[in-house]
Amino acid sequence: MDTAGYDVVVIGAGPVGENLADRAVQGGLSAAVVERELVGGECSYWACMPTKALLRSGAALRAARQVPGAREAVTGGLDVAAVLRRRDSFASDWQDGGQVSWLASAGIALYRGHGRITAERVVEVTGADGVVTRVTARHAVVVATGSGALVPDIEGLREAAPWTSREIVAAKEVPGRLVIIGGGVVASEMATAFSRLGSSVTMLARDGVLHLAEPFAGERVAESLRDKGVAVRVGAEAGSVKRNEDGTVSLTLTTGEHLDADELLVAIGRTPNTGDLGLETVGLTPGAWLAVDGTMRVVGADGVPVGGGWLYAAGDVNRRVLLTHQGKYQARAAGDVIVARATGAAVDDRDWGRHAATADERAVPQVVFTEPEVASVGLTAAGAEAAGLRIRVVDYDLAATAGSALHAEGYQGHARMVVDEDRQVIVGVTLVGPDVAEMLHAATIAVAGEVPLDRLWHAVPAFPTVSEVWLRLLETYGR
Repeated sequence: MDTAGYDVVVIGAGPVGENLADRAVQGGLSAAVVERELVGGECSYWACMPTKALLRSGAALRAARQVPGAREAVTGGLDVAAVLRRRDSFASDWQDGGQVSWLASAGIALYRGHGRITAERVVEVTGADGVVTRVTARHAVVVATGSGALVPDIEGLREAAPWTSREIVAAKEVPGRLVIIGGGVVASEMATAFSRLGSSVTMLARDGVLHLAEPFAGERVAESLRDKGVAVRVGAEAGSVKRNEDGTVSLTLTTGEHLDADELLVAIGRTPNTGDLGLETVGLTPGAWLAVDGTMRVVGADGVPVGGGWLYAAGDVNRRVLLTHQGKYQARAAGDVIVARATGAAVDDRDWGRHAATADERAVPQVVFTEPEVASVGLTAAGAEAAGLRIRVVDYDLAATAGSALHAEGYQGHARMVVDEDRQVIVGVTLVGPDVAEMLHAATIAVAGEVPLDRLWHAVPAFPTVSEVWLRLLETYGR
């Protein structure tokens, strides 16, 4: 058995693992990553990049049709084959050569195969040829293996081989009839994408559409989907599923109603990729989410770092925030704190300190690329109340800004800010409307920076832009 040693060993070479290893190397440590699939992970091949490529063409066509002058130049619909080719290019045709080259240029070693923790600071990597390599870490082992699609215990569902987020993103053909189980982000985005591409889509949204967002967000997205022909069935639930001999799928709802489809997408949540990592060797449960402290060290039920603090977990596996950009944020903090602890430098794990991922709890930005887009950061009104804050909710019609009329004919949208009345700062913002994603970072800065409302009055929005809504929200608040 070959043996190699590094300061840091990362299991998982997705964006989180790559970024963490890079921070460690930039800090003067040596690092290796272990990857059993494609270097670049879920985001590069089955999530962020290819999904947004699928959605962008339809969004651009919608935008053109909402501006007189451009509208008249649009004489056709989407070229489905071209959309899928563009999707393929953003997934690098599911080849990771470019990402592998980047690892080499960054000075990060790559071990291909399945990694398992077998002892303190020891990871054994089993390659496709069965050869095992023992890789040891002088300072830290990091679990950054991400998450996979959750397939619920519905009669016949697993046997029916449904699509998950991976299969639908990599689909080579557009199904004529698509049923989606779920009403969250993946379900809503794929309903948007595939209805634009020509599928007849039915959404079984048991808990509603985007039910974790502000209520008006889900309502507007559901209304838009219905306008585009999507059958949004709020409260509907699959009771059993069967894959027929001709390849089609039959569903029976809990009400007894029957549905037929060419393909079925399951998009109801995620499960951690921790089932075969050797977690039992450190007293943890295989297949479970990994709890961490503020610097991403894995902790036990007692809150004490496992094994004295050499094991870390960043990204989806710690369940703090299942978003790529937050995982990369955690990776930067964790990579830097591993360097600090290895070199004896000071650790700054205070709230908003360099080594603490405080934004995970207070300032998480997210965009849902539906039509309309939903962009949010921080707490919803319900979340702020549940946190015990004394709040005031301020709403404004985005269509009432001068910039919106210029941006698109018939522009419709809504903005909400949630104000902590005691501290006079914004703790949450939700924007719903065409192209609001590009307005989100201003809101993120306001929330993460805890900018006092009195100071925000001096952040003057350029005229005429949709961002004028910031002034209108403050005016509505009454300061």
